[in-house]
Amino acid sequence: MIDQGRPLPITRQAQLLGLSRGSVYYEPVGTSEGDLALMAAMDDIHMKLPFYGSRRIRNELLDRGFTVGRGHVATLMRTMGMEALSPKRRLSAPAPGHKIFPYLLRGMNITHAGQVWCADVTYLPMARGFCYLVAVMDWASRRVLSWRLSNTLDASFCIEALQEALERYDAPEIFNTDQGAQFTSEGFTGMLTSRGVRISMDGRGRWLDNVFIERLWRSVKYEEVYLKAYESIPEARRELAAYFNFYNMRRRHQGLKDRTPDAIYWATLQTERTAA
Repeated sequence: MIDQGRPLPITRQAQLLGLSRGSVYYEPVGTSEGDLALMAAMDDIHMKLPFYGSRRIRNELLDRGFTVGRGHVATLMRTMGMEALSPKRRLSAPAPGHKIFPYLLRGMNITHAGQVWCADVTYLPMARGFCYLVAVMDWASRRVLSWRLSNTLDASFCIEALQEALERYDAPEIFNTDQGAQFTSEGFTGMLTSRGVRISMDGRGRWLDNVFIERLWRSVKYEEVYLKAYESIPEARRELAAYFNFYNMRRRHQGLKDRTPDAIYWATLQTERTAA
């Protein structure tokens, strides 16, 4: 790494490391308070109106008293990993070299825990910044198996969450995600294929293909995140751990006939193992 205390000129050190000289002196600028407020409002709009693109979100922000252009909204949407959930004629390309897998769940009867897992990433606003949350969920029971927080949208925290889930539970038959670069990365897909897990990926812009984890995000944000405005990632991690314990063990779901994810997970897992 660059060491400004060495006699070798910084320019030469940068050349040896394959870095531009300008990048050595660059100091990242934090997100402004104005943009953080915009991003929090955009997140709320996206949760309520996930089919809104940059134009409609900009108009909704104007109605809420923000002064912002569509171009800036589009830039913030990219920063947040936010995309209008609707079919598109021209689709954004996945990361170069990443393999895209077909969607395997259409028409499939998902009846028991461990049959299908899914994962997704969402943006979380905090009092003085933001972070990203990934969760791995069992499809049939809605049980959250693992999760991680990160201040960047790279693949590493998604891989960590997957690794924890695979270490704690038997691998599923199928794993479903969207086509995000985090989930198409070799590190993520390789961990699944090495365990014989079949990989399924949503069609671009088809939020219904992973609908249960989209509903999880709505619950997490309206029942936890928006109520607390975390001051830091350690605080967010502590509070979310308590929430996910509540979600798994105590929060009853109408779609599960008013039972908890834990109850459905262990009951259907035991049933399938007994039958096997």
